[in-house]
Amino acid sequence: MILKNRKKKRLMMRTVILGIFGVVVGFVLFQSFTKDAAVVKAGDTAPDFKLKTLSGETVQLSDYRGQGVFLNFWATYCKPCEEEMPYIENQYQAFKDEGVKVLAVDVGENALTVSSFVERKGMTFPVLMDKREELLDAYGIGPIPVTFLVDENGKVVDRITAGLTESQIRDYMERIKPEKWRDSNG
Repeated sequence: MILKNRKKKRLMMRTVILGIFGVVVGFVLFQSFTKDAAVVKAGDTAPDFKLKTLSGETVQLSDYRGQGVFLNFWATYCKPCEEEMPYIENQYQAFKDEGVKVLAVDVGENALTVSSFVERKGMTFPVLMDKREELLDAYGIGPIPVTFLVDENGKVVDRITAGLTESQIRDYMERIKPEKWRDSNG
């Protein structure tokens, strides 16, 4: 009788443990599938957003339709981000009158820190503040820097998940230059 009760308890304990394990595995799989579904990739329409700039202006991505957008997610503490900022600035100056705009989205930092960095680096393109990292989540971004190339129709041409050299930035901006600029200047 005692032996039978022990076997029942062991069987019940194994069943409970196996059930908990199954729930955990199911949850992990669910999380990974839903997370992948939220990642914005080439061919997708870039999710629209409204964010404030350092100077307090509201910027909406859809206002840039008809132009190529070099959408860069960065932070002041990110070494590759810091290294690519002068290159982005140089190419912004070269392409801004050819229908290519830069939107640099700082993620999770305060305005004072970002403002000091922007001034030190001489950045003249719009710097947007994603203080609560909502846009980071909407685009499915993990580690930064991440850059999205958005064409004149609002479609993502490419998603780059690494720091960039100046020649890479120039080539990427050339890829998103609107058709009318390619025809007249190319």
